[in-house]
Amino acid sequence: MNAGWQAGPDTTATHMPIYLDHHATTPLDPRVREAMLPYLDTFFGNAGSAEHRHGWRAQEAVEAARSKVAALIGARPAEVVFTSGATEANNLALMGSADAAGPHVITTGIEHASIVACAAERERRGDPVSILPVDREGRIDPAQVAAAIRPGTGLISISLANHEIGTIQPLAEIGILARQHGILFHVDATQAVGRIPVSMPALGADFLSLSAHKFHGPKGVGALVVTRPARRHLRPILFGGGQEHGFRPGTLPVPLIVGFGAAAAIAQAAMPEESLRLAMLRDRLLDRLAALPGLRVHGGTRFRLSGSLNIGWPGLVARDLIHLLRDDVAISSGSACGSAVLHPSPVLRAIGMTEEEALGGLRFGLGRFTTEAEVDRAAAAILRAAPLLRR
Repeated sequence: MNAGWQAGPDTTATHMPIYLDHHATTPLDPRVREAMLPYLDTFFGNAGSAEHRHGWRAQEAVEAARSKVAALIGARPAEVVFTSGATEANNLALMGSADAAGPHVITTGIEHASIVACAAERERRGDPVSILPVDREGRIDPAQVAAAIRPGTGLISISLANHEIGTIQPLAEIGILARQHGILFHVDATQAVGRIPVSMPALGADFLSLSAHKFHGPKGVGALVVTRPARRHLRPILFGGGQEHGFRPGTLPVPLIVGFGAAAAIAQAAMPEESLRLAMLRDRLLDRLAALPGLRVHGGTRFRLSGSLNIGWPGLVARDLIHLLRDDVAISSGSACGSAVLHPSPVLRAIGMTEEEALGGLRFGLGRFTTEAEVDRAAAAILRAAPLLRR
């Protein structure tokens, strides 16, 4: 069992599989939980209640957390707009800028579903959308972005790190292009923040999305960071009490925001050492899986998150192996499974894999509490299970 994984000494689970799916979510750091607890009961006030101390205390906690989140990404505290998570932040960036910026949107073929869906909705409403291809490593060429820019281009939206193969994009070059042409630049940094250094000014981003639960914070809270010049181009997509500079109305979830801030501060301090340790564990896992015939790494090895690994081998249907391993190892597939139909991963298809190959993507995400022993046990379980599929 991972250190920090159990909620407490009283647990109903007698056995839990080794957790190697940190791209999906991460276990709450005990220090984050400790920071949140007083705001679940003792300091329960509404941060919008400006007439008494309960509200003042809650508002102070929110602003302290806002400063910690901003520090993690090199932004100003006033630029942080709290949301329910990165999906809402992505929606706010893409849909909230639709009326103020030019109608043409540029994105890539390997984006998160929330970006894909927003781009499709923009297109349904009549806005032109350019979906650019990536290379075998999952990288976008800035020259392709430059070639796609045209009169009326209002927004470029690209993820900093991919959610399936961990590829890190050359976004600083694209940020320069966007600024030269006066185009808004949105970066979905959900998978990157807390795992690699992220500087909003260095990226040249106008909007940046992130989510607390991707770096050992609580679920249900995230942020869209909006630079001061970009504010005039953003409109709210929800309406109500005017909280968060009017961009995101609703009562603020103070305990979650406090946890968000604590997770940001911990990640900022731990990142250098943690990144090296995770890279070592990832390479250890790959070394032990090298015995699998025809093993391939999806997305390459040069530009990727340190704790990320996506692999496959000839004939593998990832869902079948994951089912065999369900009691021992928690990993995920590069494909989404419907009730009756298996769909190949759009990300793996976009990097040039065949439909059959794209059904065989195994995604591993290592995290803060992953140990060497767990990596070894997981690799052994996979090596035992793989031959059973051929039978």
